[in-house]
Amino acid sequence: MLNKPADIAKLYIMVGYGKTVQKSWVLFLLGIFAGAFIAFGGLTSQIVSCGVAPAALGRFLSGVVFPVGLMMVIISGGELFTGNCLIFISVLSKETYFSAMLRNWAFVYLGNLVGGVAIALLANFGQVLNLYDGELARLAVNTAKSKIALPFHIALIKGILCNFLVCISVWVSFSTEENVPGKIASLYLPILLFVICGFEHCVANMYFIPAGILAKYLCGYAQDASFLSFLTGDLLPFFGKNLLPVTLGNIIGGFLVATGYWLIYLSQPDDD
Repeated sequence: MLNKPADIAKLYIMVGYGKTVQKSWVLFLLGIFAGAFIAFGGLTSQIVSCGVAPAALGRFLSGVVFPVGLMMVIISGGELFTGNCLIFISVLSKETYFSAMLRNWAFVYLGNLVGGVAIALLANFGQVLNLYDGELARLAVNTAKSKIALPFHIALIKGILCNFLVCISVWVSFSTEENVPGKIASLYLPILLFVICGFEHCVANMYFIPAGILAKYLCGYAQDASFLSFLTGDLLPFFGKNLLPVTLGNIIGGFLVATGYWLIYLSQPDDD
């Protein structure tokens, strides 16, 4: 059965409510799973695009692989911060409280961070990034550098654009409830678009940037390997220069989708 957009809007009211009443430890653990799934998508997207020329082809290959991460979140079970921005629909519909949404976000965000960093650690210490004679490690380092170097407003805007598409992807995945291939196909394409366009996803960056920072020190690319250099030169910029603006942008992008569809389909009483 195919759910129409208005049906999805009504369905998500209760989906969002269900997310806000989950136990905190469940949200945290499901957040770890989701963070790891997205990290696997990120890692594999770099493996398939590493050294590919022209660059546009490499970006396309990344886009083909990366959506597998969200597929695992939706099909296998996970709580993803960016997708959970749609809980705002339930808040607008007065089925849950704003504070309950923030509680969900807090535990899920922390879980996503743990999952992403865990895969970054394992990929480095498991020497996965040693592929292609270390070229993959250099790509990881350069990716982290470029993300941290983004101006605040650019990271914010790219975060808005990214989560607009991610939330659309989650939205369209509800168009079919039982047809798994159809669900995968529907969520796949918007994610393909955001990767090709180079938008910024905070949960993906919870893998990409820690992986690059670790590779920088483990593979000898750091000129200064002191703890102070790691803290002020890498760790603080990761949170302040990238994760903060991208997260804010992702929230805005999610709110645009949630508010727009609430206004269209849920703000007025049913005609019947």
